[in-house]
Amino acid sequence: MEIPEIVGAGLIVIGAGLGIGRIGGSAMEAIARQPEATAKIQTAMLIAAALIEGIGFAALFAK
Repeated sequence: MEIPEIVGAGLIVIGAGLGIGRIGGSAMEAIARQPEATAKIQTAMLIAAALIEGIGFAALFAK
């Protein structure tokens, strides 16, 4: 593995981690403001996190 590939992989992982963290934080704020919508918020959060993770895996293994 070459240095640019390693740096690119690191950036992908950092980006995906930041995206999922931001989704989680926003979901917690939304649940705190509107607790009765917890199920809908969690469902949307999990779907978005799964999509980000999938894109991250696809980017890691794309060549």
